[in-house]
Amino acid sequence: MSGDKPKSGGQDRQRINVHQDYELRDWSKSLGVTPEKLKEAVQAVGDRAENVREYLKKEGPGK
Repeated sequence: MSGDKPKSGGQDRQRINVHQDYELRDWSKSLGVTPEKLKEAVQAVGDRAENVREYLKKEGPGK
């Protein structure tokens, strides 16, 4: 058995768990940011996907 959970919609799409490798990878890809930037955003505003999206919009690509 592998450590990754199947991607069958079981993950909570409203929260981001940066401690799960597959979620960190999938959310980073989905939001178009590096895993490090995603962790920074979650640290700044919490794990709610809506708040993270807003934070990343305000930060912009070069900030």
